[in-house]
Amino acid sequence: MFGPSLSIAIVLLIAVIVTLIAGVKIVPQGEEWIVERLGKFRSTLKPGLNIIIPYIDSVRAKLTTRDIILDVSKQEVITKDNAVIITNAVSFIKITDPKKALYGVEDFKLAIQNLIMTTLRSIIGEMTLDEALSNRELIKARLKDQIIDDVADWGITVKTVEIQDITPSPSMQQAMEQQAAAERERRAMETRAEGEKNAMVLVAEGKLESAKRDAQAQVKLAQASAEAIELISHSVADKELPALFLLGDRYLEALKSLSKSENSKFVVYPADLQQAIGGLIGKDKNL
Repeated sequence: MFGPSLSIAIVLLIAVIVTLIAGVKIVPQGEEWIVERLGKFRSTLKPGLNIIIPYIDSVRAKLTTRDIILDVSKQEVITKDNAVIITNAVSFIKITDPKKALYGVEDFKLAIQNLIMTTLRSIIGEMTLDEALSNRELIKARLKDQIIDDVADWGITVKTVEIQDITPSPSMQQAMEQQAAAERERRAMETRAEGEKNAMVLVAEGKLESAKRDAQAQVKLAQASAEAIELISHSVADKELPALFLLGDRYLEALKSLSKSENSKFVVYPADLQQAIGGLIGKDKNL
C-alpha cells in the first residue's frame, strides 16, 4: 500500500516526535532533577517546563526539595556510669543543594542516620544515667550543633533533631526498681525507728516526770509530818510524845487496811502498841 519513501517519512516523523518528547521535561513542584551530559553533571532542572538535548543529556536523579523525615533506629548506649539505655531519634532535613546531595555522598539518608547514631552515642556516653534521662533538650541541641556542619557539606540542612525515647534497658529497669524498693524500705524502717525512739523518749519523760512528782509528794508529806510534830511538840512540850502520837496513828491506819483485806487471817499487833496508843491519846508511857 505504502511506498518506500512514505514508510521512511513515517519512521522519521515518529523519530522526531519521540525525540521532541524525550527533550521536553516537566518537573513537578517540590522536586529538582539532576541532568548529566555524556556522564558529566550538566544542570539542575527546576520545577516547570525544561528542555534538554535528547540522547546526549539524561536525567540522573530526581530529588525532593520538601522536608525529609529520617527515623534513627533504636540503639543501646552506655552512659558515663556504665548504665545501659535504649534511645532513638527522628531528624527533619531539607536538600538545599541537589548537586552536593547526589555527588557529595553515596547515600545521604543512610549517611545522616549513621552520623546521628554515632554522635548520639558519643554525647550520652559523656553523661550519667540521671543526666541523660533529664536533659533531652540539651542532648538535642548538642546533637544538632555537632552534625550540622558535616551535613552542610552534603548540601543538606538539618532543621531539627528530636529525641524520641530514652529509656533504661530491661535489666537496668529491673535494677532501678529493686533499688527504689530498697530505698522505700529503708525510709520506712527509719520512720518506724524514729517513731519508736520518740515513743520511748515520751515514756521515759513521763516516768521521769512521775518520779519527780512522787519525790515532791514525799517531800511535801515529810514537811507536813515535820510541821505536825512541831505543832504537837509545842502543844504538849514533850519531844517523845509527838513521835509516839504519829506512830500510833500509822498503826491504826495499818490495822484498818489489814482488817479490810479478804486474805488476812492473822493480825499481828506491835509490841509497843500500848505506848503508841498512849502517845495517840496523849498519855505518858510510864503511866
